[in-house]
Amino acid sequence: MTVLPTRLFKVSACVAAFAALAACGEGSSSGAPGNQKARAGVWAAGSSTVFPFVTRVAENFGRNNAGGAQPRVEALGTGGGIQAFCSGIGPSTPDIANASRQMKQSEFDRCVENGVTDIIELKIGYDGIVVATARNGASFDLRLQDLYMGLAKEVPGADGKFVANPNTAWNQVNPNLPSQRIQVYGPPPTSGTRDAFLELGMAPGGEKVPAVAALKGDKARFEALTHTLREDTLWIDSGENDNAIVQTLTRTPGSLGVFGFSFLEQNMDTVKAETIDGVAPSIE
Repeated sequence: MTVLPTRLFKVSACVAAFAALAACGEGSSSGAPGNQKARAGVWAAGSSTVFPFVTRVAENFGRNNAGGAQPRVEALGTGGGIQAFCSGIGPSTPDIANASRQMKQSEFDRCVENGVTDIIELKIGYDGIVVATARNGASFDLRLQDLYMGLAKEVPGADGKFVANPNTAWNQVNPNLPSQRIQVYGPPPTSGTRDAFLELGMAPGGEKVPAVAALKGDKARFEALTHTLREDTLWIDSGENDNAIVQTLTRTPGSLGVFGFSFLEQNMDTVKAETIDGVAPSIE
């Protein structure tokens, strides 16, 4: 599939309703009562994929709260947003962590350690992940295993042993793909979109490679192989800005990008999505 469904979460330590969060940041930080100035307005930070939606909510809230403090929205990536959210309570930390994946147990534990309790998880919608290229570029019909063989740090070698990924062109991965250099721009390790791509694209792709599938019984080894992207400049971390990836594709002929479906919808005049296992992305 091309559209990989992900869950988008808004996590708040205060209350469930966005409109009622205006006072959440007012107060002191954990362990240091009264030593910080009160902050007016809601502060939300996290996923770049969720950013456009939360920005729209913040704008609507601002229009309906004339004269009040306007919400602050930042794109730090899911991991960065949750890290800031879990660092304590009070005006120096966000009230809301926008995330394109569920909070990890280790992150939740860090929240609790820092006094961030009564966390509320609100699912606000579904997005998808696409693999795309410039509209005037060659078309791909990728298979899930092509994602793994093209982008994993280690792949099975001729003798069955795992080696550093030697594939530098897509037709080395699959002779039916264009004979152009592997060059993929995507989200960094702090991104929930990247986490979802690994879970929903790379891991299923690895399952279709016999030598990798044979290791499913060894969960740690299987996850290490399918969740570790190559580090030889053929996968390029592009920061917490999906729009920047879209713009890079139009300036870099032959490159591919991994980003949220909503950014594809907004830029159909300049980029196109590739099919995966013959399936094109759609709202459905």
